[in-house]
Amino acid sequence: MQGLYPLRMNHQIKAIVNVGDDVTIAGLHISPDLDTVTYALSGLVDETKGWGISGDTFSFMEALKRLDAAPYMALGDMDLATHVYRTSRIQQGAKLEEVTTEISTRLGVRIDIIPATNDRLTSMVVVGGREVTFEEYFVRLKSEPFPEKVYFLGSASSRPPKRAVEAIRECDLLVIAPSNPVASISPILAVRGLYEEVAASQAYRIAVSPIVSGKTIKGPADKMLVSCGYEASVIGIARYYSGLIDGLVIDSVDSGLSDGVRRLGIDCFVTSTIMKDIESKVRLANDVMKFAGSHRPT
Repeated sequence: MQGLYPLRMNHQIKAIVNVGDDVTIAGLHISPDLDTVTYALSGLVDETKGWGISGDTFSFMEALKRLDAAPYMALGDMDLATHVYRTSRIQQGAKLEEVTTEISTRLGVRIDIIPATNDRLTSMVVVGGREVTFEEYFVRLKSEPFPEKVYFLGSASSRPPKRAVEAIRECDLLVIAPSNPVASISPILAVRGLYEEVAASQAYRIAVSPIVSGKTIKGPADKMLVSCGYEASVIGIARYYSGLIDGLVIDSVDSGLSDGVRRLGIDCFVTSTIMKDIESKVRLANDVMKFAGSHRPT
């Protein structure tokens, strides 16, 4: 799942999640990554699509199509309730982090989900000399044009919630999920002060590579790494996170590159990182914890 996951030794887990993909559609505040993490942790996520709510219907979208007003992003009917609630609460003066906690708690999520910032932050991609939001690039353009540049609009004025900073400072282990490092992790680190907090953290910091055999499992992470000047490989991932991680988990097919990762001063653990079902997800999570436990200073 997307985000940074600070953990305490008592197994208290928090999730700091990207909001760079947040967009306004049909007047509603949509937070794709926050919702995906929330739905996944609540057991509601559509496992086939990897987003949205399982069993959702799309009558709202069909009605918009009849009005020739359908957006490029599909909004399910049950999913729509989340967006309406979020928008209403923000219009009432609530902060995004407050609303996120309200939604996740009411859906039965047991860990603390924290948006990287309450401020508006937008991941922008330049393609063909034109600027589009990452969501438009990912959904409408299907990640097909090669990205010429990626930047984060609003990062200079954004501030992290106090809870996010405290989570990083107090954790014993910090896990960077196998998300797109450019589109899902860098927007978090672009929020003022968070890069420095992760860099200075005394926790054992570990990332799971989203690149397997030179390609991303899903999404344009490989293209976006190359656009930023890094090779699309586990070596490129290690270099991208240089100074921010102590260890990197890579897939078995890339075992031949493990020594190259170690030569960069980063511990390397080889296992199967492909998550096809809940069993493989649990196994990978357990492998990450075992690897971290064997390397984390006592």
